[in-house]
Amino acid sequence: MSVWDDLQGQAPVVDQLRRGAAQATPNHAWLFTGPPGSGRSNAARAFAAALLCDQPDPALRGCGECKACRTALAGSHADVTSVTTEKVTISIDEARDLVRKAQDKPSTGRWRVIIVEDADRMQERSTNVLLKAIEEPPPRTIWLLCAPSPGDVLVTIRSRCRAVSLRLPPVEDVAELLIRRDGIDPAIARDAARAAQSHIGIAKRLATDEGARSRREAIVKLPLSLRNVSGAMKAAADLVALAEAEATSSFEQRDAAEKQSLLASLGAGDGGTLPPSIRSQVKRLEEDQVRRAKRSKNDYFDRALTDLLSFYRDVLMLQVGSGETLVNESLRRELTEYASHGSPEQTLLRMEEINVVRRRLVSTNVAPLLAIEAMAVSLL
Repeated sequence: MSVWDDLQGQAPVVDQLRRGAAQATPNHAWLFTGPPGSGRSNAARAFAAALLCDQPDPALRGCGECKACRTALAGSHADVTSVTTEKVTISIDEARDLVRKAQDKPSTGRWRVIIVEDADRMQERSTNVLLKAIEEPPPRTIWLLCAPSPGDVLVTIRSRCRAVSLRLPPVEDVAELLIRRDGIDPAIARDAARAAQSHIGIAKRLATDEGARSRREAIVKLPLSLRNVSGAMKAAADLVALAEAEATSSFEQRDAAEKQSLLASLGAGDGGTLPPSIRSQVKRLEEDQVRRAKRSKNDYFDRALTDLLSFYRDVLMLQVGSGETLVNESLRRELTEYASHGSPEQTLLRMEEINVVRRRLVSTNVAPLLAIEAMAVSLL
């Protein structure tokens, strides 16, 4: 076992990070980029663990067995600060806190490592606060920034970072990871990896949650019910309801686990009256969860539209006879029938309509139901 085991299908990245961790003086700032589901944050955490690994031989750093590796991966190492946000942006105050933290000397390891998992959610003012700290970092501090693409980070920051580019791993590699790491049945793991289009987090959820699989299948089948405007309006309402149900299910599981973990760390049980000091901490957590849920719902709408897009992707593959494996292989008969009644040009136009709505939901305050209703009518 090593810290690199979960970076499935990322051999060039693993080689790059191994070399970086083995250096006596690694680069002081790294930018991890890759599409959602490629494992940017996992790669950053694995690299942090390797940088702090207790192995005296530089070539063996990232062993995954020593205390430094285990605590860094678990998020409890004293010299690793990891920042993520479910809000729209990382605030300037949060950026200032990071800069102050970066000035601290390592307490037990060789380095103090600062991981910013959502560097793309930093506004220019917040990024400028970090700029000087990254330009002239303390001698024992290493910054690890994560973003979907280099263009999502200001050029002044990007130019001072060593680039680490991840890709979406092949379906087979994602399935192998689910089988090995999570003990998933091989057939379910392969189906989930293909349906998730190699998004590791989504694949795990589909493999372990039958409700999530059912909701996804219902979304993918929606185009089969589009016959007229009234049918399109119903399909839009159904898609919104399915996306919200998936979001609620995910939030409930994650929120309950977070609350249980907080109570356990404070030495409190699930039942009974909590002392005021603990009540206030639980209340803050619940308020944070409400804010996170509000921000993250758009992510679930985007995922629902991505699943819908996979229907038309498969239709296009059949229409052009590409021979590519279908994302929704279980619907091959329905997809083939649908593909026979249209042209590749029509399918591409429908795919663009879906992508337009995805962009609107991210960049504007449009009501999801209204935007998706308009899209459903355009798909007729």
